[in-house]
Amino acid sequence: MNHEFYMQRCLELAVMGMGNVSPNPMVGCVIVHEDKIIGEGYHQKIGEAHAEVNAIHDVFAKHGDNAPSLLKQATAYVTLEPCSHFGKTPPCADLLIRHQLKKVIIGNTDPFESVNGRGIAKLRDAGIEVITEVLKEQCEFVNRRFFTRIKAQRPYFILKWAQTTNSYFAPEHTSQQWISGPEAKILTHQWRSQEDAILVGKNTVLADNPQLNTREVKGKNPIRIVIDRNLDVPSDFHIFNDAAKTVIFNEVKTEVVNNIHFIQMEDMHFYLPQKIAYQLYLMDIQSVIIEGGANILQQFIVSNLWDEARIFTSKSRWESGTKAPKINGTVIEQTAIGNDELKIYKPNKA
Repeated sequence: MNHEFYMQRCLELAVMGMGNVSPNPMVGCVIVHEDKIIGEGYHQKIGEAHAEVNAIHDVFAKHGDNAPSLLKQATAYVTLEPCSHFGKTPPCADLLIRHQLKKVIIGNTDPFESVNGRGIAKLRDAGIEVITEVLKEQCEFVNRRFFTRIKAQRPYFILKWAQTTNSYFAPEHTSQQWISGPEAKILTHQWRSQEDAILVGKNTVLADNPQLNTREVKGKNPIRIVIDRNLDVPSDFHIFNDAAKTVIFNEVKTEVVNNIHFIQMEDMHFYLPQKIAYQLYLMDIQSVIIEGGANILQQFIVSNLWDEARIFTSKSRWESGTKAPKINGTVIEQTAIGNDELKIYKPNKA
């Protein structure tokens, strides 16, 4: 059997849950009998059935009374180790054991303490053959947000900005001025729908009065996070509407008013990125797009608190303005988006 072929299909299924399963991982599962897929599924929504459950349900839906006998001779492929504990749903390892699958092929072991290796051990103890680390790196990449939250105990941070061809980031005056084109805007909104939260500083809000939503695409709005030390943003700005939960980090008060959560922090001029990272981890926020301004982006860069940078470069030139941040990273992807160039970086290891 071509393990990589079927695991690749699992990955295609897994990413269909993007934006809907956090802080859980994205997981895909394919069940194969005599080199034919007889059922498949993925984790669709937080708190609902896991990938293995949906895949087995698919076998029964397609094969009816023949399903039990087919499963006993089948191999399950799954991107992440089946869970062995009771969470919001029962253990998936127990489900595979109950249906007496012959073999289970796994992409990654689960770094979560309640699972890590225990699902595999449970399967093997039941006499099921287990093979691990098939397309391991690809499976890790799909769940890089989940792995970062579990291992580093912080969200996965994505830096995003647009710059002119001569590296200007924002105009000298405070009025809004677009750098990238409409295609980049649509893609940015797609990205927002895939992540838990979007973070900006006070000056960005005052200059642009942004909505920080996904109005250009179909998808959920991210949690809006604003750094506003002295609560200077007027209450009639878009961030205070009811379109999404909004978190305001400040030094004045802790209070919840409808969907607006004010969270007080002390000494925000010291170790601010680290404080924000820890607070968001406690809030189960798994991924954050940081969209500005330049000062906030630079603070996260200097603190080495970023995992990915997505930078649009337009063909326009400005004579003056605020220079774009500089990062120490390696380009992992480069593509044209309309008239703009998009480069995606990962940080260089120290």
